[in-house]
Amino acid sequence: MSGHSKWSSIKHKKGAADAKRGKIFTKLIREITTAARIGGADPNANSRLRMAIDNAKAENMPKDNIERAVKKGTGALDGAVAYEEITYEGYGPGGVAILIEVLTDNKKRTAAEVRHALSRLNGNLGEAGCVSWFFSKKGLMVFDKKAVDSDKIMELALEAGAEDISEDENEIEVYTDITNFETLKKVFEDNKVPHIVSELSMVPQNYVKLEGKNADTMLKLMEALEDSDDVQKVWANFDIDAGEMERLLG
Repeated sequence: MSGHSKWSSIKHKKGAADAKRGKIFTKLIREITTAARIGGADPNANSRLRMAIDNAKAENMPKDNIERAVKKGTGALDGAVAYEEITYEGYGPGGVAILIEVLTDNKKRTAAEVRHALSRLNGNLGEAGCVSWFFSKKGLMVFDKKAVDSDKIMELALEAGAEDISEDENEIEVYTDITNFETLKKVFEDNKVPHIVSELSMVPQNYVKLEGKNADTMLKLMEALEDSDDVQKVWANFDIDAGEMERLLG
């Protein structure tokens, strides 16, 4: 099981506090607006927008908020901001490789925030391309073993053309090529199989095992980076035991 999916799963299970919910909505609105600005208002013809709307619905964002974000993106409503998409690259505790995807209206502010978080928590910002070569974009779905039939997951994953399946005592991860991700999602949704995580994920070639202080610092760094409104996603190749991760996250 990858460190990132463990991180996403544990956060999902713990749920979001009201203060965090506002930040989640802010990030989702930026993504919906940007997706609509780039690819148009029709989610059937704009896969990025369709995924952003699906993610917003999964977080129980009101329909009116979603519609306003789409209209702002297409110019049907005033007040839209043209956010710049940037990916920062760097390193964390223990030499962990980190990709930080942002949507920002102030590149200098965002770069300063990212650099400060990294330097404060035993990391550093790197040059463009220093770690991105190490990651590949894949479709990822994660399932809770307690909530699903493992054999059914395997059967449906193979039927949908999944590339890889991995599992531990708690969860099952299913990976697929990004061009096949919508097909994979539809197969599981049509069969009413609940998932914990469903996303396009940056998957590293291998992982760095972290324990003790390095594990604690890495999770604090993830939280510090994701706390920024400008940061959409953080990908990293750390591997921390799920039990230790839950304990450290409280």
